[in-house]
Amino acid sequence: MDARHMRRVIDRIGVLQIDSVNVVCRSHYLPVFARLGPYPRTLLDRMAWGGPDRALFEFWAHRASLLPLHSHALLRWRMQNAARHVWGSDLDPDLLLLPWAVIEGMTRLATERPGLVDDVRAMVAERGPIAASKVGPNSQRRRGPEDEGGRMWNWHDAKIALEWLFFTGKVTIAARQSAFERVYDLTERVIPAAVLATPTPSRDEAQRQLIRIAARALGIATARELGGRPSGYFHLAPEDLKARVAELVEAGELTPVRVDALKERMYMWPEAQVPRRVRARALLSPFDSLIWNRDRVLRLFDFHYRIGIYTPAAKRIHGYYVLPFLLGERLVARVDLKADRQESALLVQAAHAEPEVCQREVAAELAEELRLMASWLELDRVVVNARGDLGPALSRAVSPRR
Repeated sequence: MDARHMRRVIDRIGVLQIDSVNVVCRSHYLPVFARLGPYPRTLLDRMAWGGPDRALFEFWAHRASLLPLHSHALLRWRMQNAARHVWGSDLDPDLLLLPWAVIEGMTRLATERPGLVDDVRAMVAERGPIAASKVGPNSQRRRGPEDEGGRMWNWHDAKIALEWLFFTGKVTIAARQSAFERVYDLTERVIPAAVLATPTPSRDEAQRQLIRIAARALGIATARELGGRPSGYFHLAPEDLKARVAELVEAGELTPVRVDALKERMYMWPEAQVPRRVRARALLSPFDSLIWNRDRVLRLFDFHYRIGIYTPAAKRIHGYYVLPFLLGERLVARVDLKADRQESALLVQAAHAEPEVCQREVAAELAEELRLMASWLELDRVVVNARGDLGPALSRAVSPRR
């Protein structure tokens, strides 16, 4: 398996969402594993942050994301829009992709320290690549409203300025270092010159192309799933989304369809094919593009899904870090997983089957997938806690063969 396989997968799905949670492993690794099976994670690292081997870049697309380099031109309108934003005026809807700490911080800095952003950019130009922890002299830390006792967001003013420069395209992410901290540098020192020289399409054409990417990845979807907020592919403003979808329908690039029992109109990618049989087996990251739109998951799979990490412990039903298990064309189980690196074990803390599935069959297939994942994560064993109705069958299936 090499970079060509990786490029094909990422081009097919269009975007890998990044999340800092590391309960099993960093989330952006999992969608590739679900589609390719075991692959060297260092390969994805090199493609995302590997200098000459770079084939991906970070940006706020579907939240914080990794995207193919050829998508850079398609998001410049968002960067340029942000750069023109006047703080103190009505908030540009695109800015809502950013963490609230950045929005609140930039609103304050525009008044209190209007020259800080330029000062930080000059520092990056002089000293980059550089992590926010190395940018000073201001080290006072401020907490955003999403912070719970300081655990989620701790942003000092220079970090806020760096994140704003990143959103406007002036700097970008050159690397990731320990604890997954971003390392920033000037965009022209990170993104290949040939990519930056690619002509910038108009805003309308860029948005049409983003919707094409989403439609090809999803096959069939509602307009909101293609590009709406908060769970569409590329988070377009409602008026932009409506106009672009209508244009693609008029051009014959999207086909309006009705699906039995579903109220909303859907749109089909003309080249989408319905296979005679779906052969699939995968544990899905909560941030996999197949399931990040929870309403779509409920409509198409009859699967009500919540990740658990944002739910108080007393209210969790299926566990903390719950991965849906895809088998064939159904989501057949939910597995609460944790990688215990000290004990070199992949822990199944709970396992629940969906109604009307053969638990013995699901347990056997899930056991094989868990062994595969454990090996890929360089863990020696799978340990099953019997919580959940699938737990006993899965425990038997995972037990060493005699």
